[in-house]
Amino acid sequence: MKRFVALLRGINVSGKNKIPMAELKKDFENLGFAEVKTYLNSGNVIFSSQEERTEKLTEQIEIMIEEQFGFQVPVFVVSKAELEDILQNAPDWWGGEDKEIYDNLIFIMPPVTFSDVFAEIGEPKKELEKIMNYKEVIFWSFVRKNYQKTNWWSKTASAGIAGKLTIRTANTVRKIVGM
Repeated sequence: MKRFVALLRGINVSGKNKIPMAELKKDFENLGFAEVKTYLNSGNVIFSSQEERTEKLTEQIEIMIEEQFGFQVPVFVVSKAELEDILQNAPDWWGGEDKEIYDNLIFIMPPVTFSDVFAEIGEPKKELEKIMNYKEVIFWSFVRKNYQKTNWWSKTASAGIAGKLTIRTANTVRKIVGM
């Protein structure tokens, strides 16, 4: 059995796409996944599976959510080992202790690539935000008080590509890896 993390996009936000975590945990177990844990109410699920293909796991989870909850949710699945590798390759400026800086990890859902995201969102505003691509994620940090002035803040939510991105804070990703 291999450990995986499923990140559900856009659930339990402003009363939309409601999924109770206890139900979601049970539904993951009903799919045959073991050692299922959820973290926060925003759709972070850690589980073990015999299946090793993330594409197959993603498909199973997306179908289950639509059948159980009646709506479609984009899902990003990554092995826990891959997520550990991502964190080990974080840039020096990402994930520090400075409370004035907000550090996020943007997960890019296949078949979308970093090039696609960058082409649509564009350059970060150098004085306000930084990005770095690694595999299927983008490390993104910005000055908290100036978030509305950044190029990436509004566009990660409103660009046409937004439905193929899911974002977690540095602290959330670290907590998930530790579970």
